[in-house]
Amino acid sequence: MQIIPVASGKGGVGKSLLSANLAIALGQAGKKVVLADLDLGASNLHLVIGQNSPKKGIGTFLTGESKFEEIISPTDYKNVSFIAGDSEIPGLSALKVAQKNALIKKFHSVDADYLIVDLGAGTHLTILDLFLLSPQGIIVTAPTVTATLNGYLFLKNAVFRLMSATFKKGSKAFAYLNKLRADSASMQRLYVPKLIEAIAAVDPENAKKFSDKMQTFRPRLIMNMIDEPKDADKALKIRRSCQTYLGLDVEHLGVMYRDSLQDKALASRMPVVTYKKNSVLTQAIYRITEKILQSETLEFDDVDINDTYDIAAEEASDDFTAKITVVEDILGSGTFTVGELAETIKTQQYEINQLRNENTLLKSKLVQASKLGFKL
Repeated sequence: MQIIPVASGKGGVGKSLLSANLAIALGQAGKKVVLADLDLGASNLHLVIGQNSPKKGIGTFLTGESKFEEIISPTDYKNVSFIAGDSEIPGLSALKVAQKNALIKKFHSVDADYLIVDLGAGTHLTILDLFLLSPQGIIVTAPTVTATLNGYLFLKNAVFRLMSATFKKGSKAFAYLNKLRADSASMQRLYVPKLIEAIAAVDPENAKKFSDKMQTFRPRLIMNMIDEPKDADKALKIRRSCQTYLGLDVEHLGVMYRDSLQDKALASRMPVVTYKKNSVLTQAIYRITEKILQSETLEFDDVDINDTYDIAAEEASDDFTAKITVVEDILGSGTFTVGELAETIKTQQYEINQLRNENTLLKSKLVQASKLGFKL
């Protein structure tokens, strides 16, 4: 079984969209998949796949109300089962060590080809530990400055979490790292490769253990919500920072264009891959799925990471061409001139804004009416 944790440095970059649609696409390819909602405290993955919120989930398992086997529910999608999170149990977003370990143990016993774990945003220790369940977890980010920075910071925290897990208490490496932690300013300026060189001088055995783990730690990046081909280049900035400061290389798994289709699909409680199978967004998800399927038969040494960035750039260009072709087809059909198309878009935007204003006004009236009714 392959465990695929899906994380992000910040919310709103499409992590749950990818998790849900990737699970369904893998199921369509004949793979047995379990999709788990681990965005604890804000669990809503069931909405993305159009499921009613199950009565049993991670929360009921951790509180002892359900057996683990009871929280794995069938879905309407071929070969895909679902483990719901739980946003209504206080404190669930910060698991106790015993709870986290029990959950991890159960995850390793899941009967599936793939376990896709949709994690919460941020760098809580529980999230980092769950991300490190696999050496090839997926980071979803977007081309904005804050999203790319948070994507890098997530990976930085994951590396230091891996370091902490390697250097056991009582070791010389642990003592050295602990001493550095006392000076937070120095920690911020540290280059991990230089740090490991220094640790190797006092504790070569543990330094080698960490270096060996870093050799197999190869997280994969997806750049979502791009608007044009050059946005795909933002992934290179994350890669260069990871190589320079962390001694870590990151594989590029693919790009996904920003598309209002995902909002329409969510409103219809349908995954994008079933809502509109021929869309650019759906095809991007299928490409990512195919790369994951191919990695089953490859050793990491067989993968040239440089190639993954070149391929992602080509895909960004191809997808942009496909999006532009739709507009060109409309213009070429003679149905609209360029001016008419621009005017139509402006008119639709105006109508949308009008509807939003009316909706806000109605909400305000409803709130006032409810307050008045409550007083009476």
